[in-house]
Amino acid sequence: MSITSTDLFSLGLDDHDRLNKELGGGIPPGSIILVEGDYGAGKSAVSQRFTYGLCEEGHDVTYLSTELTVGSFLDQMHSLSYDMVDHMLDENVLFLHADIGDSNTFSGGDEEQERKELLRRLMEAQVMWDGDVVVIDTFDAILRNDPKFEALVRQNDERQAALEIISFFREIISDGKCIMLTVDPSTLDEEAIGPFRAIADVFIELEMIEVGNDVRRQVSVKRFAGMGEQVGDTIGYSVRSGTGIVIESRSVA
Repeated sequence: MSITSTDLFSLGLDDHDRLNKELGGGIPPGSIILVEGDYGAGKSAVSQRFTYGLCEEGHDVTYLSTELTVGSFLDQMHSLSYDMVDHMLDENVLFLHADIGDSNTFSGGDEEQERKELLRRLMEAQVMWDGDVVVIDTFDAILRNDPKFEALVRQNDERQAALEIISFFREIISDGKCIMLTVDPSTLDEEAIGPFRAIADVFIELEMIEVGNDVRRQVSVKRFAGMGEQVGDTIGYSVRSGTGIVIESRSVA
């Protein structure tokens, strides 16, 4: 059943690109959005485009990155023509950095206790979940660096670990919020990623396809519950410095 466009979280930038139009006018409130793609497929660029467009439309966004510091986040957004400085100063976006490279810490903490149960600490960080939309880029890195999740993996109980996280996510979105997760599926077992695919209201795969000597990108929409206008099955796109996401065609075939 579709809902009216006024009920959607618009991705905006209609005079900049056609992404919002191609995705039916926005994302439905109360949704879990899963964006999958291999390394280099453009997961961060797409999530950053979502973040900027949502902020431009007046929504509050929390953006948690496992790779970027606040400085590199602002630099990368600027390189895509998504100027986030004013939105950050106006507190429309809350940027958080999960430093998991060596110490599994969150937001720069370095105490041994803070290295444990990373997922639990994220869930208990109430400020993180105050926004209309919460973006976690990349979610697989959070899972792989959480000791409790790793322990369940060793016990071949990835599904149980995933279901506990999903229960928490469902509680968050029951208030009409959205959670967007980016995942590199090559880094997780099917038992770990399967439950998230199954419950995602919006499930998008970012694909890279070789055409001659070129590598073209496309958004493949696997599921889009609660869509506004019709959503295309495949949306060709590129990521250009100084421009950002550019929608090229519905298909790259």
